[in-house]
Amino acid sequence: MEITRGGQFLVKETPCENVFTPEDFSEEQKMMRDSVKEFVDKEIWPNKNRFENKDYAFTVECMKKAGEMGFLSVAVPEAYGGMGMGFVDTCLVCDYISGATGSFSTAFGAHTGIGTMPITLYGTEEQKQKYVPKLASGEWFGAYCLTEPGAGSDANSGKTKAVLSEDGKYYSITGQKMWISNAGFCSLFIVFARIEDDKNITGFIVENEPNNGISMNEEEHKLGIRASSTRQVFFNETKVPVENMLSERGNGFKIAMNALNVGRIKLAAACLDAQRRVTTNAIHYANERVQFNTAISQFGAIRYKLAEMATSAYAGESATYRAAKDIETRIQLREQEGASHQEAELKGVEEFAIECSILKVAVSEDVQNCADEGIQILGGMGFSEDTPMESAWRDARISRIYEGTNEINRMLSVGMLIKKAFKGHVDLLGPATKVQEELMGIPSFDTPDYSELFSEEKEMIGKLKKAFLMVAGGAVQKYGPDLDAHQQLLTAAADILIEIYMAESTILRTEKLAKKEGEETVKEQIAMAKLYLYKAVDIITQKGKESIISFAEGDEQRMMLMGLRRFTKYTNMPNIVALREVITTKLVAENQYCF
Repeated sequence: MEITRGGQFLVKETPCENVFTPEDFSEEQKMMRDSVKEFVDKEIWPNKNRFENKDYAFTVECMKKAGEMGFLSVAVPEAYGGMGMGFVDTCLVCDYISGATGSFSTAFGAHTGIGTMPITLYGTEEQKQKYVPKLASGEWFGAYCLTEPGAGSDANSGKTKAVLSEDGKYYSITGQKMWISNAGFCSLFIVFARIEDDKNITGFIVENEPNNGISMNEEEHKLGIRASSTRQVFFNETKVPVENMLSERGNGFKIAMNALNVGRIKLAAACLDAQRRVTTNAIHYANERVQFNTAISQFGAIRYKLAEMATSAYAGESATYRAAKDIETRIQLREQEGASHQEAELKGVEEFAIECSILKVAVSEDVQNCADEGIQILGGMGFSEDTPMESAWRDARISRIYEGTNEINRMLSVGMLIKKAFKGHVDLLGPATKVQEELMGIPSFDTPDYSELFSEEKEMIGKLKKAFLMVAGGAVQKYGPDLDAHQQLLTAAADILIEIYMAESTILRTEKLAKKEGEETVKEQIAMAKLYLYKAVDIITQKGKESIISFAEGDEQRMMLMGLRRFTKYTNMPNIVALREVITTKLVAENQYCF
């Protein structure tokens, strides 16, 4: 099997056999999934009201139980008390442990991700032996101090200072950090500070000892994730031994960026089970609620919503696990070549940073839409705190801000792709030139043979890739290195890129499944894949037009708009109302999200 590189999905055709799907989970992975679900259904879901009532102590109690069950140690190497499981397993646990409430999901994600991972990936052997086993077991909890009042998306602009003592034995850290998840109960912080006038910040491991110049504000009152501890943290000449510097001086910005790459795909995973639960709750209600002598699940307007909610959840699963396995394969490849676990994991995730950004944006926006429609289906009950919908909607809102805002991630995805092209890691220039030549040629008027499953859909994906190459290629030609300054254009191009990856992942998963199970058995999944693609084509048509009009004029504009029409044109337009009917009939009969 050919190992693809990050971003290459855009210029290569991926056989469905080469993608990993949730249907490919091993028996061990299914057992892990089921034990996580059992934990959530027993400990967390029945106690949602405690989280909504800001019971911070209960969050800590649940975190300790998760530690006892081994859930905090999945990604930690065995040498430091962890399970040493693969990247897919890490995403799987993150997925199923996060769906019941954003409060616990945030505590879990902040601890296992940005609280622990920087030490396992950048720490010295001594640092790892000292801290990681305690973090893996839940004896200690971690937090991550990057954001400051003047440093958010611009993470490297922090003002917190680290001053070396005269005897050279410790640094004194002084500064203010804000929005620190787990601050109220953590045992250690990963703190970023600047030494002298260094260009880049430096990371430190700081134990949480109040008598060492560490103080905090009260808990923040937030729209959602109410029982997730979020505080401002102040450091006033906090003494940190020099051996607690993380990695080397000035490497903090790199640590922060790489931690965010991992955090982005994990955040996508953390939004998946929330969508499944919201969809299932909406189906339950729609089946039970009778109006005009009919269950509302029989009304077309409600069936529309249920089909769309299930489709976005299915697409999110398809793309997230595809990328997770690609990362895992890349990590294994690096290790086989002799790289350390630390280096292999860092490079593996960094390789697929584009996909991590794509997933973060797509799935965080889908979970919000899903919860919003969930409220609408429940009507007045959805707006009430007596049902889980309103808390799901409030909790979903933060996911578009976490791990770099969606605006930043949109621009990053296209920016990183163009950088990869310049480095020669992804050949965009060759395919973009071919697209330009194709636009000058006469289109074929032959009627293609679409008798095979997804033959037209896969051809359409190929055409959508051409549309992206046409838009991105034209934009790079026009603006060159100044493209960064044209944020609205970058954002529109990013939406095209996102829809291509999500739609292709959904089709490949379903094609693989149909080959194994037979088309009739998976007709609902086939309907979801076709429905997702249809909507993706719509978005790409709109965003492509917006992009082209923003930078091209005259004949060039006319030529590109004509190309866009060619690249977004179906031969056989799918009946999307019929597709939704197929999906909803199954959902309503099963009374749950059942894919």
